Amino acid sequence: MSRLFREKGGQGDSTRATNGSSLPSASEDLPSPFGELGCSLSTAELRETAYEIFVAVSRTTGGKPLTYISQADRSPAGGTPEKSLSPSLSTVSPSSASPSLQRTLTATAASKMKKALGLKSKKSPGKESSPSKPPKKPLTVGELVRVQLGVSEQMDARIRRGLLRVSAGQLGRRVESMVLPLELLQQFKASDFPDQEEYTSWQARNLKVLDMGLLLHPHVKLSRSDTASQRLRQIINGAYERPLETGKNSESMQVLRSAVMALAGRSSDGSISDKCHWADGIPLNLYLYQILLEACFDREEGSIIEEVDEVLDLIKKTWSILGIDQVLHNLCFTWALFHHFVITGQVDTDLLFAADNQLAEVAKDVKTNKDPIYSKILSSTLSSIMNWAEQRLLAYHDTFHAGNMDSMYSIVSLGVAAAKILVEDISHEYRRKRKEEVDVARSRVDAYIRSSLRTAFAQRMEQADSNRRSMKNHASPSQPLLCILAKDIGDLASKEKDLFTPILKKWHPLAAGVAVATLHACYANELRQFISGVAELTPDSVQVLKAADKLEKDLVQIAVEDSVESEDGGKAIIREMPPFEAESAIANLTRTWIKTRVDRLREWIDRNAQKEEWKPGANKENIAPSVVEVLRLLDENLDAFFQLPIPMHPALLPDLLSGLDKSLHHYISKARSGCGTRNSFMPALPALTRCTIDAKLWKKKEKPQNPQRRSQVGTMNGNDSLSLARLCVRMNTLHHIRTELENLERKVITCLRNVESAQADVLNGLEIKFELCLAGCQEGIQHLCEVTAYKTAFRDLSHVLWDGLYVGEPTASRIEPVLKELNQTLELISSTVHDKLRNRVVTALMKATFDAFLLVLLAGGPSRAFSSQDSQVFEHDFRSLKDLYLADGDGLPEELVEKAAMQVRAMLPLFRADTENLIDRFRRTMAESYGPVSKSKFPLPPTSGHWSPTEPNTILRVLCYRNDEVASRYLKKTYGLPKKL
Repeated sequence: MSRLFREKGGQGDSTRATNGSSLPSASEDLPSPFGELGCSLSTAELRETAYEIFVAVSRTTGGKPLTYISQADRSPAGGTPEKSLSPSLSTVSPSSASPSLQRTLTATAASKMKKALGLKSKKSPGKESSPSKPPKKPLTVGELVRVQLGVSEQMDARIRRGLLRVSAGQLGRRVESMVLPLELLQQFKASDFPDQEEYTSWQARNLKVLDMGLLLHPHVKLSRSDTASQRLRQIINGAYERPLETGKNSESMQVLRSAVMALAGRSSDGSISDKCHWADGIPLNLYLYQILLEACFDREEGSIIEEVDEVLDLIKKTWSILGIDQVLHNLCFTWALFHHFVITGQVDTDLLFAADNQLAEVAKDVKTNKDPIYSKILSSTLSSIMNWAEQRLLAYHDTFHAGNMDSMYSIVSLGVAAAKILVEDISHEYRRKRKEEVDVARSRVDAYIRSSLRTAFAQRMEQADSNRRSMKNHASPSQPLLCILAKDIGDLASKEKDLFTPILKKWHPLAAGVAVATLHACYANELRQFISGVAELTPDSVQVLKAADKLEKDLVQIAVEDSVESEDGGKAIIREMPPFEAESAIANLTRTWIKTRVDRLREWIDRNAQKEEWKPGANKENIAPSVVEVLRLLDENLDAFFQLPIPMHPALLPDLLSGLDKSLHHYISKARSGCGTRNSFMPALPALTRCTIDAKLWKKKEKPQNPQRRSQVGTMNGNDSLSLARLCVRMNTLHHIRTELENLERKVITCLRNVESAQADVLNGLEIKFELCLAGCQEGIQHLCEVTAYKTAFRDLSHVLWDGLYVGEPTASRIEPVLKELNQTLELISSTVHDKLRNRVVTALMKATFDAFLLVLLAGGPSRAFSSQDSQVFEHDFRSLKDLYLADGDGLPEELVEKAAMQVRAMLPLFRADTENLIDRFRRTMAESYGPVSKSKFPLPPTSGHWSPTEPNTILRVLCYRNDEVASRYLKKTYGLPKKL
């Protein structure tokens, strides 16, 4: 026990209790959870205050007042013998001392507290003896507390002397009804101290305690209008500048006592009591109590002393002054046990075990104590414990090894217990959920496992990379990084299962499964990155895939063994481990190869299709040269695919065909793009006017035709990008693609039959189709046919059809020029377009010219005027137009021509009808469309774009081009149509 007499941290200890630091030996990385004191009191000053309280309350019976006992006290330096307090407050002979304070250490029985904490009692230090040293006089419990707290004998003597003076002046008064700093300030003068500086420091300390206990951290919250607090603040501030006069009759002392007692006498419920509240405000009381609890621990080793029961019995007597109850004690003692384990090098696992058991008492308290202030302190304390534990558990491979697994068990238990209280009893979120939905212990341990394994994996990854780099200097070739890593991770998984899983399984039934699932995910991520950087199968990639396959089998085996007794048989864990078998990896590599080839093909198409001129005569098929190259590239890609050393050609062939199909469809889109649509070549309809009856109209000179004809011939021969000839080349190109696709499909089937992995049943269910391209060619050819037809009819032939046909006198501007130009167009089509496309193109041209013929009659503009007799000219000319396409049986089928001519034939009778009949028909159709209208005023019918003999706008247009007075008057009267645009 000689070490108990070594005094430590006396008056000279200047460690400050600011910013929340707790005890003299508190480590910087573990601050107090009780909050900040917010003052400049040193730890030594706090210790002295705590010891004063301890000595003041340590008397025979806590309920009895301070009394005189005729007993000679030791004379301190500079003092005189005085009558003593209760024997418990003086150092007297054991025969007259308090049984609790002066009980000798040799009489200590087996500790009930240690038994409650799950610890074994050791041999009492009082029984130790050394042959070389005579046994010391047995220590008392009170003396043990003094030594444990590092209080010097001189300080102890002064405190006892001051308390004797207090008791002499206030006989019969309870210690709870006094404010000790106030009473002590009045009992001491500068002469009681070795020098003025020490006295000044002592006085300042007591004033700071009053400041903290009554102003900064009062038991009852202060109001802004409290005059006593303002007076006390002024006194304390003044005393810092000029020492306070503390004589009994001093005016400053009377003012101080008045202010202090007014503040200390307040109670939270407003009741009148003689109890003073000066050290029971939070967190001041917790700091003082934590210092007192330091007496329960050996000052050198940090372990719990054997006399902990007697020491705690005395310390608990301070509860009445400090406002501590059993609930707060349990929490503070838990923190003290944990804190001492941390600051003493984390070697005494008994402290950790004891803290865990003490935390179980805290867990019981929380169920019944819902005080918000207590909950706040509890939350802060448990968070500090949990955070410290999780700093080690989130990377437990770095913290624990075979030699300290007992420590790991206690740290996990403590961290999980703290987390459970925080979540289940403090968290509001948890209360909104059903309890069975949240397994706090399992979720926390799950997080520890996953975090630690990820960290360990990263370390093994770095180590494997270092080993691989070092092997480069040797003659023998080095293994790929992922091969080395696979072996290391396998060893790590085995270590996890043998060393850590037996501990963690108490809280998580699938601990090993979670660990290997985490390792599996980490390695899978690296494997994916490796594969993404490999464009083709190489010896290294095959080696990596084999190592990965073996690792995966080992990890899955551990997971299966670990989950045999689980409810779901380990299905959830296995679902976390999507396989990365070699075959799947090879398939991914092949898909990467496919994507690269397809991307290159698409880039080539973008680059070369843009340059394509679509000129005829580049080859005998009149197709674009670029399509020949595109189809060659497709063929090469197919050959290269079937030469790959992979076992799953049928499975991956759809990926290749889909990519090639999309690329070729992209080329098809290029072939039909930039040509416009049929509507882009339709002329805008002129506004409706009445027919102009003017003799000059019939004498209008014909426009010279040669310039337009030359322009039209140039267009036909291909001098512009949308010439007839170039449009024909585009159509031929699409037709060629459609034909070659059939050849490609046959080639694919032949290649598949030569592949060993292609079974007959696989071939039967495999569709070898270029669906996008087939549909694209069909739609593209149809689109180009329409564009070619309408461009020819409405732009290339506009000089003879739109600008010439029936302009002026219809009989003088008939259809022969149109037929002549059309004949040349048909000859060009016949010589350029592929035989299988010819009829489609001519059919589209026929429909376009029929539409143009009808548009001339119904929307030809004010330069055209017709009489009913002109209908014979129209009918004759339309027959000539049809005969052109029939070509005496060598052209289009008659049924096809007649079907296309149906609309025009239905419209021609309107031009034979007399004007009155047309007007009557128009009125009827308008009445049917709009109903009866007053004064026979009808709205102007809109143009629908679909000509019909029963459609009002169509009939109205026939009237507009009728060159007689009746039609003109009706149009003027009904709609006010002008004669000119």
